[in-house]
Amino acid sequence: MAPHFIFPRTLPDLEQLPEGNRLCAQNPIDISSLRPSELEEFVKGVSFDLSDKELLCVEEQDVFDRVYSLIRGYSALTPSCKSNLVESLRSNLSVLLPSVDSVSRLSQGQDGDSQVLDRIGSHRNAFKIYTFFLFSVIFAEESTVSTNHNSKVVASSRKKNPINSWNWGLQRGRILGLIANSLEINLALLFGSSDLDENYVSFITRSAYSLFENAMLLKDSETKGALCRIIGACATKYHYLAQSCASIMHLVHKYDFVVTHIADAVADAGKKYADGSLASSLIRELGRANPKDYVKDTSGAENVGRLMVELADRLPKLLSTNIGLLIPHFGGDSYKIRNALVAVLGKLVAKAFKDVEGELSSKSVRLRTKQAMLEILLERCRDVSAYTRSRVLQVWAELCEEHSVSIGLWNEVAEVATGRLEDKGAIVRKSALNLLIMMLQHNPFGPQLRIASFEATLDQYKKKLKELEPDSTLESVPDVVPSGSETGNGDGEIDDSNSEVTQDQHESLTDSSVPNMEENVIQKDSCVPDVGNLEQTRALVASLEAGLRFSKCIAAAMPTLVQLMASSSATDVENTILLLMRCRQFQIDGSESCLRKMLPLVFSQDKSIYEAVENAFITIYMRKSAVETAKNLLNLAIESNIGDLAALEFIVSVLVSKGDITNAAISALWDFFCFNVSGTTAEQSRGALSVLCMAAKSQPEILGSHLPDIIDIGFGRWAKADPLLARTACVALQRLSQEDKRKLLSSNGSRVFTTLQNLVTGFWLPENIWYAAADRAIAAIYMIHPTPETLAADLVKNSLSSVFDSSGGEDLQDEIDGGNATVLTTVQVAKLSRYLFVVSHVAMNQLVYIESCLRKIQKQKVSKEKELAEQTAQVNGTKPGETPKENGISAELGLAASEDAILDTLSERAEKEIVSGSLDEKYLIGHCAPFLLKLCRNFSLMQKYPVLQASGMLALCRFMIIDANFCDANLQLLFTVVESAPSEIVRSNCTIALGDLAVRFPNLLEPWTENMYSRLRDPSVSVRKNAVLVLSHLILNDMMKVKGYINEMAIRLEDEEERISNLARLFFHELSKKGNNPVYNLLPDILGKLSNQNLERESFCNIMQFLIGSIKKDKQMEALVEKLCNRFSGDTDIRQWEHISYCLSQLAFTEKGIKKLMELFKTYEHVLLVDSVVDHFKAIVNKTKKFAKPELKSCIDEFEDKLNKFHMEKKEQEVTARNAQIHQQKIGCMDDISVTQNPKEDKAESETTEEGEVIDSSNEGMSPSENDMSNSGHVDSDECSGASSEVTETEQGDDEDQSPEVSARGTSKSKAKKSNLKAPKSNNSASTRRNTKSNRR
Repeated sequence: MAPHFIFPRTLPDLEQLPEGNRLCAQNPIDISSLRPSELEEFVKGVSFDLSDKELLCVEEQDVFDRVYSLIRGYSALTPSCKSNLVESLRSNLSVLLPSVDSVSRLSQGQDGDSQVLDRIGSHRNAFKIYTFFLFSVIFAEESTVSTNHNSKVVASSRKKNPINSWNWGLQRGRILGLIANSLEINLALLFGSSDLDENYVSFITRSAYSLFENAMLLKDSETKGALCRIIGACATKYHYLAQSCASIMHLVHKYDFVVTHIADAVADAGKKYADGSLASSLIRELGRANPKDYVKDTSGAENVGRLMVELADRLPKLLSTNIGLLIPHFGGDSYKIRNALVAVLGKLVAKAFKDVEGELSSKSVRLRTKQAMLEILLERCRDVSAYTRSRVLQVWAELCEEHSVSIGLWNEVAEVATGRLEDKGAIVRKSALNLLIMMLQHNPFGPQLRIASFEATLDQYKKKLKELEPDSTLESVPDVVPSGSETGNGDGEIDDSNSEVTQDQHESLTDSSVPNMEENVIQKDSCVPDVGNLEQTRALVASLEAGLRFSKCIAAAMPTLVQLMASSSATDVENTILLLMRCRQFQIDGSESCLRKMLPLVFSQDKSIYEAVENAFITIYMRKSAVETAKNLLNLAIESNIGDLAALEFIVSVLVSKGDITNAAISALWDFFCFNVSGTTAEQSRGALSVLCMAAKSQPEILGSHLPDIIDIGFGRWAKADPLLARTACVALQRLSQEDKRKLLSSNGSRVFTTLQNLVTGFWLPENIWYAAADRAIAAIYMIHPTPETLAADLVKNSLSSVFDSSGGEDLQDEIDGGNATVLTTVQVAKLSRYLFVVSHVAMNQLVYIESCLRKIQKQKVSKEKELAEQTAQVNGTKPGETPKENGISAELGLAASEDAILDTLSERAEKEIVSGSLDEKYLIGHCAPFLLKLCRNFSLMQKYPVLQASGMLALCRFMIIDANFCDANLQLLFTVVESAPSEIVRSNCTIALGDLAVRFPNLLEPWTENMYSRLRDPSVSVRKNAVLVLSHLILNDMMKVKGYINEMAIRLEDEEERISNLARLFFHELSKKGNNPVYNLLPDILGKLSNQNLERESFCNIMQFLIGSIKKDKQMEALVEKLCNRFSGDTDIRQWEHISYCLSQLAFTEKGIKKLMELFKTYEHVLLVDSVVDHFKAIVNKTKKFAKPELKSCIDEFEDKLNKFHMEKKEQEVTARNAQIHQQKIGCMDDISVTQNPKEDKAESETTEEGEVIDSSNEGMSPSENDMSNSGHVDSDECSGASSEVTETEQGDDEDQSPEVSARGTSKSKAKKSNLKAPKSNNSASTRRNTKSNRR
C-alpha cells in the first residue's frame, strides 16, 4: 500500500522530507526548464497515465511527482495544457466517487480482510490527492486572474489581452460542484467514521472560506452554490461547527459582500439536512459577543446586523426560538446592532407566526412571544438614537403593508407615529410620515375615514347592540378593541364578520381621489345590515370605535403637518405633501384646508419642493374632464386668501405654459365666466375670470377673445351681485396683450374709460370693496390709456367735487385749521377718505408712469444706437462689434453721458412736480398736500375718525414716497403718528410705509433707525408682525445696516404670537446664510443687551440657544469661546455671569475650543463662586467628554477637578468673609451701645446692662426687668446687624461666629451675680432707666 497522503499547509510543503509513512513529492521536475514542445508532451504523458491507468495510480510516486510538478508550475502552462491537466484530474475524481459505494459493499461482505482495507485506504488516498490538486489548481488560476486584473487596472494597454482557449469560469464551477458532491456522499465508508479526518475537513473548509473572500467568484451562481454546499456539509453533516462559526464571523466582520451569501449557505444547510445547528451556533456566537466591541468596530457591527436580518428572513421560526440570546444587545451602545435587532423582530412578527398548526398551548406561547416582540418594537420608538427610532418606524410600515398589525394595536402605532412627527431627527420624521401613509393605505377600517361617518355608523350599531342585549348596559361594550379571537385570527388578520362594513379594506387603493361616500353613509344610517350574533356585533362596535379613534388621531395631526410644510428639510415637506394627499383621498377631516397651505411653497428655491407641490396640484385639481378641472380651479381661487392667490397665479401660469392646463379647460373657464354653464353664480364667474387672468400672465392672448364679455359682465349688473367682479375685470384689462390693448382703444376705448371713471367716482360699490376696485381701476387707466394723466386729473377733480362744492374748499381748510370738528358733519368722512385715496393713488401711479416712460425712452435710444451702428458698419465696411471713431470721440467728450443726464434731470423734475410743483406754482395734486398736512396734524380730529386718519396717513405716506423734500419735512409727524395713533390699522400702514421710505430714501431714514426698531415692541400683534416683515426685508436685501438694535428682533423669537416668532426665526435663519454669518458678529452685542433687559430666564435661554445654533463654523465657535470668556472680566453682575456661562454651554465645542476654554481659565476663575455658573461649565465638560480622544479626556478630567477645586475654595472664602463681616458688625453694635449709655449710672448697673445686651440664654439669676432689658438689647443688636443675623442663625457651628458669644457667656455669670446683689435696692429706678434708654435707642 502507498504511503498515506496528509494535506499540507501549503503546496511547497509536499517537498519536505517525509515523516513516517507519508506521501511526499520526492523527485519533482522543474517544468520551467522544458521547451514548449517538451512541456506539451510532458503534460500529454501525465494526462494519458491518469486516464489510461487505474484511478488509484495518482498515489504512485512517479505519477504523483509529475502531477505535483505541473501543479507547482501551473502558471507556466499554456491554456491547452491547463485544460488537459484539469480535465484529467476532474474526470478521475468524478469516476472515483461512484466507486466508493462498490468498495463499501465489498467491505461489508469481507470484514477484516487486509486487501479490502488496503483497497479502501487507496481510495481514500486518491480521493484526498485529487481534491488537494484540484483546489491547488483553483488557487493558482485565481491568483493569475487577479494579477492580470490588477495589471489591467494599473496600466491600460492598446493591445488586447490574449483570449484563453478555455472557459475557466465554467471549469471552476464544475470543479467546486464536484467537490461539493463528494461531501454529500457517504464518506464515512472511506474514513471509517461519521467524523471525517480532521486534516481533510480542515483543508476543505479553509479552502472554501478562502475562496469566499473573492467577491468576483461569488458573482458566479454555480461557484457560489458549490461553496455554500461545501460550507453547509462540513458544518452540519460532519459536525465542524465551532471552527465554521469562527470562520464565518471572521468573514462577516471583514467583508460586507459575504453577508447575504453566508446567510444563503446557513439557510440551505438547515433545509437540506433538516438541522439548524449551524444557524443556532451562529446566533449563540452573536449573542455571546460583547456589545462594547461593536462600538469601535462600526463596519463589523453593520455586517453582523445585516447577517441577523438575513437569517431572520430565511429562518424565522428557528430565530424566534433563539431570539432571547439577542435581546440583551438592545442595551448596547451600537445603534447599528439595535437597528438590526429591530428589523429582526419585524421579520419574525411577519413570518415566524403564520403557522397556526399545533397544540393550543404552543399556539398561546407563540402568540405571547409575538405580543412581547410587538411591545419591544413600540418601546424602541423612544430609543436614544434617531437612526434606531427611524428604523423602528420603517419596520412598523413594513408590518402594516404585510397586514401583520392587529386592530387592537393599530391605534397605538398611529399615536406613536403622530408623536414622532415632532421628533428632532429629520430621518425620524420622514419615517413617521411614511408610516402614516402606509397605515392609511392599508387601514382595516374602509376607504373613507370621515369622523362624522364613523360616529353615525357607530351610533346605529350601538343601538343594534342594545337591542341584542336588553338586560345589560352599554358600559359592557369594550372601550378597547379586544385582541385574539374577537377581532383577529391571531396573525393580525381581520375576521370575516367585519367584512360587510369594512369590505375592500385590503384591496388596492389608487392614488386618485376616492369618490364621496355620503350616499353610502346615509344608506348605512337608514338601514343597518345584520352582522350576526351578539359577539360579532360587539366585535364590530369595537372595530368601529377603533376606526373612529384612528380617524381622530390622524385629524389631530393636521396642525403638526402644517408646521412640517414650513420645515427647512426638503424631505419633510415632500413627505408631508404626500401624506396630506393620502389623507385627502381617505377624506380625513381638515386635510383639504391643510393642502391649500402648500400653495406658497411654489416659491421655494428648492427644486424638489416645487416639483412636489406641482405634482400634488396636478393630482388634486387636474381632471380628465375639462369642466371638472375648471370648476376645481375657480373654487380654489374663490376660497384662497391673498397669499394663496399669488402662489396660485404662479403655478397656474407655469402649468398653462407647460400645457398641463389645456385649451379645453380654458374654454370651460370662459363658459363659467359667461354663465354658459347652468347654475353658475356671480361668485363662480368671478373665480373663473380670476383664473383666466392668472393664465394670461403666460399667454396674454387668452383674454383678447372675450374682451366684450369682460366689459359687459365685469362692469354690468353682475358686478352688483358680486362687487369683487369689477375689481377682477380691472385686473383682466391690465393683463391684455399690446395688440388687444390697441384693439380696445380703437373699438371700445371711450366706453371702457367711462366705466372705469364711474367705478372710481361712483358710490355703487360697498365701502370695503371700493378701495381695492379703485386701486385696480386707476392702475388699469395708467396701463391702457395713451395719456393717462388727463383722465387721472378728471378723476381727482370729480372726486374732489363729490366731497364738497368748489366754493367750500377754502372754508373747510380754514375750519380744519381752527380745530373745528363740526365741519365734518357737513362733509361725509367716507367721501373725504375716498378723495384722499384717489389723489394719493393717482400720484403714485403717476410716479410709476414717469419711470416707465423713462425706461421706454432709454430702450428706444439703445435700439436706435444699435441700428445706427449696424448701418455705419455696412457703409464703412467695419464689423458690427467695432466702435466707430466718431462714437469714441463723442464718448471722450461726454456727449453721450450728457444725454443721459438730461433724461435723469427731466425725470427728477417730473417726479418733483407731482407734489411740490414748479417754482412758480403748484399743480393739481400739489394743492392737496397742505390740506392733507393740516388734516393729519389735527390729532384730536383724527382720533374721532379712525377711518379718515387711516386714509389721511396713507395719502401722506404716498406723498412722502414721491417727494424727498416732502418726506424730510414730515418724518417727525409720521413717527409721532406711528407711535401714538390709537388705531392699530394706522400704525400698521405707517410701519409698512416706513419700509418703502427706507428703500427710496435710505439716507433720510437712517437717523430714525431706532424708532423703526421700536415698532417691534408695539402692543398690537399686527404692527409687530409687519415690523418684523419690513425689517427682515430691509436687512436681508442690504437696504438697512444691522445696527445695535438687533436685540429687539431677537426678543421677537419668544413672542407670544407664534406667527411672529416663526417670522423672527426665519429672519435669523436667512441672515446666518449671508456672507460670513453676521449672527456670529452680532451675538456678543445681543447677549449684552438682552442681559440688561428684564427677560425671563427661560426666554433668554431659548433665544440664545436658537442664535448659537445658527453658527456652524468651527472657527467661529472657537472665537466665540474667547469673546465670551473675556466678557467675564468686564461684568460684575452675577446675572450677567450666569448668562455668559449659559451661552458657553450651548456652543458646539471642538478639540481646539475646549483647549481655548482651558487656556482662558484666569478670565473666569473669579466667577466660579456661583453654583449655576459652575453647573454650566460642568455641562460643557460632560458634553466634550463624549467626543474627546484619550489624551484630551485626561486634560478634561484635570480641568473638571480644577473647576471643582476653585469652586470649593471660592465658597469657603465667601463663608469666611461673611462671618468676618458679621463679627465686625456685632462688635460695632456693642461699641455703639456702650457709648450711648448714661455716664451717671453706677458701674455695676452699667456692666449688667452691657452684658444683658449680649447674653441671650444665660439669664438665670436676673430679675424679670433685667431679662426684659436683655431681650430688648438683643433686638437692638439684630437691627444693627441687618441681614447678617439671618446668616448667623444658619451657621451656628462656625468657630468665627461662636467665639465672641462664648466669651460673653463666660463673663456673664460672674457679672450677673454682682447685679443680683444690687437688684432689690434699685429695682424701680433701674427698670425706669432701662425703659427710658430703650425708648431712646
